[in-house]
Amino acid sequence: MKNLPRWLIDTVYTVLGILFCGFALKSFMIPNKFFDGGVTGMALLIHELYHLNIAYVIVLANVPFIIMGMYQVNRVFAFRTVAAILGLGLCLLYVPYEPITSDKLLVSIFGGVFMGIGVGLAIRGGCALDGIEVLALYTGKRISFTISEIILGINIVIFLIAAIEVTLPTALYSILTYYTASRTINFVIEGLEEYTGVTIISSESEEVKRRLVMELGRGITVYKGERGFLKESFDVSHPVDIVYTVVTRLEVRRLRNLIHDVDPKAFVFTSTIKEAAGGVLKRRARH
Repeated sequence: MKNLPRWLIDTVYTVLGILFCGFALKSFMIPNKFFDGGVTGMALLIHELYHLNIAYVIVLANVPFIIMGMYQVNRVFAFRTVAAILGLGLCLLYVPYEPITSDKLLVSIFGGVFMGIGVGLAIRGGCALDGIEVLALYTGKRISFTISEIILGINIVIFLIAAIEVTLPTALYSILTYYTASRTINFVIEGLEEYTGVTIISSESEEVKRRLVMELGRGITVYKGERGFLKESFDVSHPVDIVYTVVTRLEVRRLRNLIHDVDPKAFVFTSTIKEAAGGVLKRRARH
């Protein structure tokens, strides 16, 4: 797919995302009166309470957030999102999905999985099928809560209304659906090649650097620092090379073992990296 135009790849991602979301809604969630979080959850709740056509409700419910997206993100994002939301509405109107199962556990898990795949693919295509994060971005600039806290608060309200107006078990299963969908979205966006940043502070930094480059084939960055500053000898410190490298999560264990062989007392800490490209990572990917 690397030789295809960027716009074509984005379009394929978006169309697949729409089809997966439509499948999750019409084959799992709507027939079993399940809900999701965000704007989709609001639309499903309105559909269930007032028996309005879900396709129209989803489109209309997202309009305010699309307008917000035009100012909070950019016009290209807003136009892509308009096209995606309209595509989802048409999909719900005309694609003849059939109900798959009425088993509540299967619906809550696989409805969430397919919904997460759809939303994740749409995000990879440069648009959104749910405007809740745009709302959180908009309100987050005006109040002291984080975006995650705002989204959590909105979803709590949705599930509380579902518990009161429908049934508590359905609301609890819907929370499981939402959790499954959110985890799947992360997996689709980040993929298997989630990277981990590793920082190593060791008195044997020269050997650590040599083995990281020669044995693991990793690129490294070296910061000049000082070590020491212990409570009993605060004024005593020594210069040290702080080594930083990026590996896939499949390589973390091998890297830890390598460092332990060189210096069992080395201080090592890791951090998750959502996206990485270029340098040694890029060259390795080409191979």
